[in-house]
Amino acid sequence: MTETKLQPGDAAPDFSLPAADGGAVSLDAFRGKRVILYFYPAAMTPGCTKQACDFRDNLNQLTDEGFVVLGVSKDKADKLVKFVERDALTFPLLSDPGLEVHKAYGAYGAKKLYGKEVVGVIRSTFVIDADGKIEQALYNVKATGHVAALKKKLGLV
Repeated sequence: MTETKLQPGDAAPDFSLPAADGGAVSLDAFRGKRVILYFYPAAMTPGCTKQACDFRDNLNQLTDEGFVVLGVSKDKADKLVKFVERDALTFPLLSDPGLEVHKAYGAYGAKKLYGKEVVGVIRSTFVIDADGKIEQALYNVKATGHVAALKKKLGLV
């Protein structure tokens, strides 16, 4: 199975997905802003909770620097609502149960899990510039410490 991996300079695939708050979020609504779009395997699991809380805890700085943060998982919206409420998450979580957006970004496919090759969600983060182009495409990121590493890459530390 070969997946398409996005590269800096590529156009970010547009999407419209249901959000935990009941609305829908489209990438093109953020044209003119920089977007941090991150894909995570499953709401309310330890690693994904750590990563989401890191984004929550750094959201003011990221927002002050002009970024919008969006999280995407294959979870249904009702599970995302529980995740938002449980962990007081303050940015949109989007539901992609059909995995279409995951696949468009190369965030679903073959990966190593405990030394075995499996097919699943690849924890990935994309920085999208104000013109809708990929600025950074980071695949197989670690949940712990990822936001700090991302801020360093973005020159925010």
